[in-house]
Amino acid sequence: QVQLVESGGGLVQPGGSMRLSCTASKSDPSIFRMGWYRQAPGRQRELVATITEAEDSSPIYSESLKGRFTISRDNAKRTVYLQMNGLKPEDTAIYYCYSGPLAGRPSWGRGTQVTVST
Repeated sequence: QVQLVESGGGLVQPGGSMRLSCTASKSDPSIFRMGWYRQAPGRQRELVATITEAEDSSPIYSESLKGRFTISRDNAKRTVYLQMNGLKPEDTAIYYCYSGPLAGRPSWGRGTQVTVST
């Protein structure tokens, strides 16, 4: 099973920016899709953004995050990135990287905490 390792979380002030990274342990069909979910305290896990390995892949974003968050991917590095700008306190959550095949069960990273606060 593929292992996913996230990095880049931490504390940021409102209005600030942060970039998360997630690297997969191997390159195979299980990382056709890669992306991010997040879970805030007391809330369900929700999709942030997802992207496939296709060169012309059109990312999918949560509607509420479009314009502030950008997902990208480096297939050669087996890495997906999440650039977060204009961060708000309500963006505070654990951010989970995931990967999945075209059809099938996803794999999950352990999560990285993002806290937006003064």
